[in-house]
Amino acid sequence: MSRRTVLSSSERKSLFALPDNQKDLIQQYTFSESDLSIIQQHRGAANRMGFAVQLCYVRYPGIILGVNETPFPPLLSLVAEQLKMPTTIWNEYGKRDQTRREHLSELQSIFGFQTFSMAHYPSFVNGLADLAWQTDKGIVLASALLQSFRSQRILLPTINVIERICAEAITNASRRVYSSLIEPLTKEHFQRLNALLKLKADTKITILAWLKESPGAAKPRHILEHIDRLKVIRNLDLPVGLDKIIHQNRLLKLAREGRQMIAHDLSKFEPNRRYATIIALISETHATVIDEIIELHDRIMGSLFNRSKRNQEKHFQKSGKSINEKLRLYYRIGNALIEAKQNGSDPFTAVESVIPWDAFTQSLTDTQKLAPTEDFDYLDRIKTGYSQIRRYSPALLEILQLKANPALKELLEAVEIIKTMNTMLL
Repeated sequence: MSRRTVLSSSERKSLFALPDNQKDLIQQYTFSESDLSIIQQHRGAANRMGFAVQLCYVRYPGIILGVNETPFPPLLSLVAEQLKMPTTIWNEYGKRDQTRREHLSELQSIFGFQTFSMAHYPSFVNGLADLAWQTDKGIVLASALLQSFRSQRILLPTINVIERICAEAITNASRRVYSSLIEPLTKEHFQRLNALLKLKADTKITILAWLKESPGAAKPRHILEHIDRLKVIRNLDLPVGLDKIIHQNRLLKLAREGRQMIAHDLSKFEPNRRYATIIALISETHATVIDEIIELHDRIMGSLFNRSKRNQEKHFQKSGKSINEKLRLYYRIGNALIEAKQNGSDPFTAVESVIPWDAFTQSLTDTQKLAPTEDFDYLDRIKTGYSQIRRYSPALLEILQLKANPALKELLEAVEIIKTMNTMLL
């Protein structure tokens, strides 16, 4: 059976990487007076250098530097500086394997380091259980695992063992996730979930695939199609709060996996994983469909506002000549009325001296058409889109479960009144 890979090549290297800046190097590898006293007990400069370097490596990252392996140059320089000897002394260290084994034994006995054994394996798998419940990212688990090794002064095992521990913790947590999601389900729930993998009537796609489809352009029929999708999801009648049972990271990961799969792929999963994946996908799709319905509505309303504004501008441009004629006419009428008042003459005669009375009456009607609203607002033209909004708004208000804080209580009451009116008109 092939080994499960949970780390990338770069992630494996990063786990054993040494600090790459001076501040961290000093923090990790500065010796205490006690350390220096122990180091100085070794005979010969090479042994002191070698023991000091090995002490640095077992502390961080938590490994023994092997034969023919060269220390990280910045680390070697820092050690040499503290021991007051040249870095070239390292070249004389560890020509005998016996020397390195003796130093490892000393590090274990004096500083309490121990090598990893399979007896440690189960406890470290269990130690990752809570974190694996939250995420299945290998690097996150591996980093936590290494921190646990270091806190217990256990030298790091091989990268394959580290990866295997993480993989087993992820597998165990995944099984818990699947079981937790399906535990509240009844027989009827399972039947409804199974039905999602069947072909939708008069189509060549499954109901689940249909639920995942994007809404398309901002048109009333697309909103109505999305409302139909929302109804199918609601009719599953899954237990309330099912999406809160497991950590959101895990739920979203399952949903992303499910979104990339077809029904045939899901059918290959063992039942618990299949149902858990569908539940996660439905939970995510439910939220997505609602968001997309609102977005489609916003786009339709935005288009309606823009169209009304453009129509208002076109109307103004088209009516420019007529507006100018009316302004000049009323300017002449105004002057005639002012002159009539000053002379004490009849105002009606003054008006008719400029324009026949019937024509004056008709000009007022024409003016009303040129300026239908007092504030010259294009919003008055939005009512032309009523029929478009009316096609889907009753279904939209009926399907959405609107909530608000107490300050918006009256707004929700208004929505309920509209919903009641809709039922009366249908």
